[in-house]
Amino acid sequence: MIIGIAEDVPLDRNRPADESLLFRGGDVEELHELISTRFAPNRMRVLHGNRLDGLFRCRHEGPVGLYELGYGAEVDVQPGAPLDFYNVHIPISGDGTVTVDGKPLRSALSIVGPGHEVSMRWNEESRNRILIIPREVVDEAVSARLGGPPDSDLVFDPVFDDRATPTKVWLGLVERFAEFADAGLPALSPLALAHFEQLLVNGLLDVQPHALGSAVTGIGGTSRGGGAAVLRAVHRAREFCAEHAHEPIGTADMARAAGIAARTLRDGFRRHLDTTPLAYLRTVRLGLARRDLTAVAKGLAQGNVTEVALRWGFTHLGRFTASYRQAYGETPSQTLRRTDARSA
Repeated sequence: MIIGIAEDVPLDRNRPADESLLFRGGDVEELHELISTRFAPNRMRVLHGNRLDGLFRCRHEGPVGLYELGYGAEVDVQPGAPLDFYNVHIPISGDGTVTVDGKPLRSALSIVGPGHEVSMRWNEESRNRILIIPREVVDEAVSARLGGPPDSDLVFDPVFDDRATPTKVWLGLVERFAEFADAGLPALSPLALAHFEQLLVNGLLDVQPHALGSAVTGIGGTSRGGGAAVLRAVHRAREFCAEHAHEPIGTADMARAAGIAARTLRDGFRRHLDTTPLAYLRTVRLGLARRDLTAVAKGLAQGNVTEVALRWGFTHLGRFTASYRQAYGETPSQTLRRTDARSA
């Protein structure tokens, strides 16, 4: 349901503006222009002479864009050119029909992108959460897994199976991303933002069937590369982590620096270090957080536990504290209270 501001409710001038709101109202041309600019040029037609009552929000704009869109009227929408991005529709309310390659999908919970011919019809009550993932972001994630660029666009099966547990978990991750964005955490912790975006993209590759299958997911196959070569690559990845932990890096970046496919790097970390690349990176950042807290305790720097945790990409303070205690035998607050200049 789309909720407006009642005319008899006084405006609270001290309330911060909803910066996520791009459009609210009935101007068809304005909404059409906004959607064409944010997404892609399209043909939009309001049906049955109804009056538009649209709502368009941008929850987050970046390598993974997150939007909410409702029209308040029955509309037909058709992109005017082939898509150069992946578009995930997650219905919040109402209903609609997405048609791909001339065939209506059985569910509006869908993903369309390069390789698909698409049209959509949404009813007046429909409101969708929409993920926009550029083609190059998906290509980069696929290249990291394959050890080189794919030969063609990755084409997903367009319909999600919302009965499957992995799909449910991934959809829950999208919900958490919306909460993360609404809380203003992307600006406070760019490291966490980059990892969240990578988690969404890589999770999508793993839970949603697509044309490249196990070559990308790594299920049902074996890794290539000799043991000594992989061990050297693991060492290179560890050095890369030490030098770049302050940047929004992930497994794909570590694999490129090591000169092997991400799947082979993950196998190497499990075999030689009994961990994963991302878990190892978290351990490195945990050590850097301890270094910073110790500097504050010695009077060499300023800050608090929250600031230090966010600086190193830890946005859930409870989990940060638990991991820190497990690693160092004390809580971050206890480290911060130390004033006897003991070394970390």
